[in-house]
Amino acid sequence: MTTTLRPTGPLQHTDDGGRSRAYEVCVNSRPVGTIEIRTDPGFGHRAGVVGSLRIDGPDRRRGRGTVAALAAEEVLRGWGCDQVLASVPADAAPALGLLESLGYTERSRNMLKDLPREPPALPAGLVGRPMNDAEYQSWLAQAVDGYAQNWIDRGVPPEQARAKSEASHREFLREGLSTSGVSMSVLLHEGSVVGHVWVARREVRPGEWGSYVFDVAVTEGLRGKGFGRALMQLAEGVALGSGSTLLGLHVFASNTPAVRLYESLGYVTTNRNFYKQLV
Repeated sequence: MTTTLRPTGPLQHTDDGGRSRAYEVCVNSRPVGTIEIRTDPGFGHRAGVVGSLRIDGPDRRRGRGTVAALAAEEVLRGWGCDQVLASVPADAAPALGLLESLGYTERSRNMLKDLPREPPALPAGLVGRPMNDAEYQSWLAQAVDGYAQNWIDRGVPPEQARAKSEASHREFLREGLSTSGVSMSVLLHEGSVVGHVWVARREVRPGEWGSYVFDVAVTEGLRGKGFGRALMQLAEGVALGSGSTLLGLHVFASNTPAVRLYESLGYVTTNRNFYKQLV
């Protein structure tokens, strides 16, 4: 039997060069599932995305999904992509097994926490306040470079990493500190800034809005003193103050200390994000 992809509509193009297309997964021309493929504008369209892959019940566990995923990779190569991305729910064991068998590597995780009714109290000697204009300008100058470097360190080509970082900061900070729904805060210890946290409103589950930690960091040289935990407590207070009951975040899977901190604070992994170089 031959498993192939059959387009269900024309190739879609966006004004900025993106592409997307939906397909039926067929076995000897018989539809057995669907798959959707697109490019990711955040990486300059050199990264492809397997947006969804579904195989109908009777045809599961017969290798249909494996062949469909490999066929999707060939389509993306034809579009000029040099890597492919996929995100799957943390509890989707078959999908996780499929990606791992095809050589995908976990790059990051999305995590989510149901917030308590009352904000946690900050430890003695620590206080949070809004970031001022001077602090924001200093932070922004380093944030774009730092976020790009995080992606470069994880295998993303420099030009794609830079495009991703610049696009993200443009999208989510359109008006700087005045951007609607955005809160930039600093944490002070005995009057000195020891870290910052950026929290904003965002869809954190399909159809469900909450708050999201876009960036959090302890000042270099002051790590390992509990300030990271305090910053996350500050983020919870900011989220609750905006009316949110959910707080989400994104963390690189290789950042084991951060993953452990978030788990200890009650965050649960909702999605695991994978990538594979297309050679």
